[in-house]
Amino acid sequence: MSLKRYWWKGLCIILVIYTIIAGFLVPSPALPILHESIRNLYFHVPMWFGMTILLFISMIYSIKYLSNSSLRSDIYAVSAARIALLMGVLGILTGMQWARTTWGAWWVNDPKLMGAAVGMLIYLAYFVLRNSIDDIDRRAKVSAVFNIMAYAIFIPTIFIVPRLTDSLHPGNGGNPGFSTYDLDGAMRWVFYPAVLAWTLLGTWIMTLDARIRVMELKLAAGSNILSSSPQPKTVINSTVS
Repeated sequence: MSLKRYWWKGLCIILVIYTIIAGFLVPSPALPILHESIRNLYFHVPMWFGMTILLFISMIYSIKYLSNSSLRSDIYAVSAARIALLMGVLGILTGMQWARTTWGAWWVNDPKLMGAAVGMLIYLAYFVLRNSIDDIDRRAKVSAVFNIMAYAIFIPTIFIVPRLTDSLHPGNGGNPGFSTYDLDGAMRWVFYPAVLAWTLLGTWIMTLDARIRVMELKLAAGSNILSSSPQPKTVINSTVS
């Protein structure tokens, strides 16, 4: 394994370990209401950053599929969306814990939270749509188009609309973000590496998931070739690319 090619995986391991250890040990500002729950900033927010980046990667692979019709691009688009959804769920769970501490409830009727829920449902619909189509070529094309539209809806839903209305969430509805009033120098040394750490980790898991599914497709195509049934041209060409 070439170090020049996989250096980012080593960096990912180092940053994740650093984030977990420093996230619990580095001194945090003594703030009212938030108290020690502010350490959630190292987990909740970076996971949402990673989710957004992975969804962008998924959209790029969907665009690539529409341009080259390679099932490899479709597989990577699905894997990126799958891991992004996982990080989104983790982001919601850590956000709920933070909301319970600061707002007194696990979930409140807040534009940011509702937008996050809507965004998750949109991408759940993406997977439901894929599973409802049996033809592999048609499934890839329809889901690619849906994926592109989903991202175009998702970004305004969670980043633009909440800023236009009243919101309890920091950085939305007129509320200042953490960088404005309580993200001190010590926390920045953990927060920014945490964003990179969780993003790299999500990307690593995405590549592993995609590679496994590519190998499964190759094995399936190989076993089908040995049978007497006719083979879809797209499957055979994509698996050997």
